[in-house]
Amino acid sequence: ATESEAGDMDLSGLPETAVDSEDDDDEEDIERASDPLMSRDIVRDCLEKDPIDRTDDDIEQLLEFMHQLPAFANMTMSVRRELCAVMVFAVVERAGTIVLNDGEELDSWSVILNGSVEVTYPDGRTEILCMGNSFGVSPTMEKEYMKGVMRTKVDDCQFVCIAQQDYCRILNQVEKNMQKVEEEGEIVMVKEHRELDRTGTRKGHIVIKGTSERLTMHLVEEHSVVDPTFIEDFLLTYRTFLSSPMEVGKKLLEWFNDPSLRDKV
Repeated sequence: ATESEAGDMDLSGLPETAVDSEDDDDEEDIERASDPLMSRDIVRDCLEKDPIDRTDDDIEQLLEFMHQLPAFANMTMSVRRELCAVMVFAVVERAGTIVLNDGEELDSWSVILNGSVEVTYPDGRTEILCMGNSFGVSPTMEKEYMKGVMRTKVDDCQFVCIAQQDYCRILNQVEKNMQKVEEEGEIVMVKEHRELDRTGTRKGHIVIKGTSERLTMHLVEEHSVVDPTFIEDFLLTYRTFLSSPMEVGKKLLEWFNDPSLRDKV
């Protein structure tokens, strides 16, 4: 995502659909959903609601926008979803406004949605943070303090803020739900425990990352009830982490000769 020249949220990454006629209601709906200005307004409406009033649809709208931002890039979908449920929207209207003073106690983790800020450190060094960058607390309840003075560089700077307690709880809970698979002291796969319903019947571990070798091996392993599409996901994405489909082909031929794996192949 990049900063918008118009000085507002850039939703250029959202899909746009060509619509030829406005006569049909369905086509009007498609046009409305694909209009970047309309999408931006929808996101802002969701953000301006009190977190307790956000619906599942609101949270999905926020997820669709937030996943484009670097601050959320290394988080799993479930972490992003929980953060979207508790984030609070803040706007600083004027350029040159002090957002944080040097030595001020930090109480939240924040992400810039629009505009940019400049941090001036005590030694005179400066740093600029812009759309998609984050600042604030790390996932701990320890007291942390601002280093340097942060000021807005432009008018209409927009942020989402997550209170320290929520940020700490969400990120640490996820860490507890992680299962790391190690081989010879190296982590080769990471799985996350998920529950798909409140009855507790549909729960298990979903693969979220792994080495190319371990992901390939997982094709013929038992798949959790919460991860039924692993094979389809692998076949749709393997080109990004394997240099040739022959690597998969050779493995499949090798496994086919093993009677215990043949059915899975």
